[in-house]
Amino acid sequence: MADMREPIESGCPDPWQYMHPMMRKNFGQWKYHDHPRPGVLLHVAYSGDKIWTIKAGTQRILDVFTLRKLCDIGDEFAEGYVHFTLRSNIEYMVTDEAKVQPLIDALEGAGFIVGGTQNSVAMISHTQGWLHCDIPGTDASGVVKSMMDELIDEFRNANMPNRVHITTSCCQINCGGQGDIAINVQHTKPPKINHDLVANVCERPSVVARCPVAAIRPAMVNGKPSLEVDERKCICCGACYPPCPPMQINDAEHSKLAIWVGGNHSNARGKPTFQKLVAAGIPNNPPRWPEATAIVKRILKAYKEGARDWERVNEWIERIGWPRFFEEVELPFTKYHIDTWRGARASFNSSSYIRF
Repeated sequence: MADMREPIESGCPDPWQYMHPMMRKNFGQWKYHDHPRPGVLLHVAYSGDKIWTIKAGTQRILDVFTLRKLCDIGDEFAEGYVHFTLRSNIEYMVTDEAKVQPLIDALEGAGFIVGGTQNSVAMISHTQGWLHCDIPGTDASGVVKSMMDELIDEFRNANMPNRVHITTSCCQINCGGQGDIAINVQHTKPPKINHDLVANVCERPSVVARCPVAAIRPAMVNGKPSLEVDERKCICCGACYPPCPPMQINDAEHSKLAIWVGGNHSNARGKPTFQKLVAAGIPNNPPRWPEATAIVKRILKAYKEGARDWERVNEWIERIGWPRFFEEVELPFTKYHIDTWRGARASFNSSSYIRF
């Protein structure tokens, strides 16, 4: 038994080896926490120990130069321990209150923004985008950059009614975000098929099986094995493009952005809520995406002015009603906002039993 080795596990490494010693000592024994200022949290343990956490916004895709700069700041002004959050923010932990302000000054002097705590607009979570994804209809990283440039004061300050989570995604099928406000791509035309390449590039059975609405079937075109799309069933999701790039669905004119609101996970007070469409057909307009950013700013402005303290976006909308919400944010209500699509009844197995 003494010679047995530790099992080799995949996934995240053991977090204890990277945790601040004060956090290890008081793990699970915290008495309360406080919020001295935006971007700073104070945790007090039952033992009397205190630890301050300073949060700064960073981009998800970090270059080595920036990462080294952040680590150098942690070594010089903090205590050598950092933590990256789910929204790609970096957090420094210090046990001496006298180190808090010099650390903030060093971060801001290097061009980083301290904030993102309590009732602020959190850093937008996003997918990879054009840099290394096989099916992006837009560049989520670019949308985040342009949008956070406009919303950075809402990240730096904590003056929203409650916390606001914004998400972006590059396509409709892989990484659609669930947040208070979500910006998703929206293909509006079926894929254009390059029939000369399908037989050489695609495994046709895999492509047929990938379609969620059974709109793709094998075909012979110009004497070559290819595929065809039943446009009456196609929902323009883009699921066929990753296994078969000749089925090009991205289009500079017809790939649009859509904005959804009201998504929220369950908590002690309520059940989870699902997003609802509020704006469709927004131009997918790099490199700054001004149209999408303008709509998000209008939604945040109306929410900030009209919501009660501690109401999340979905709670505010449910209280005032959807008609008034569309008036407050100056958005039109169109036929595309009514969810009447019934194609699944004909294309899916409607039984409640799972079959293999």
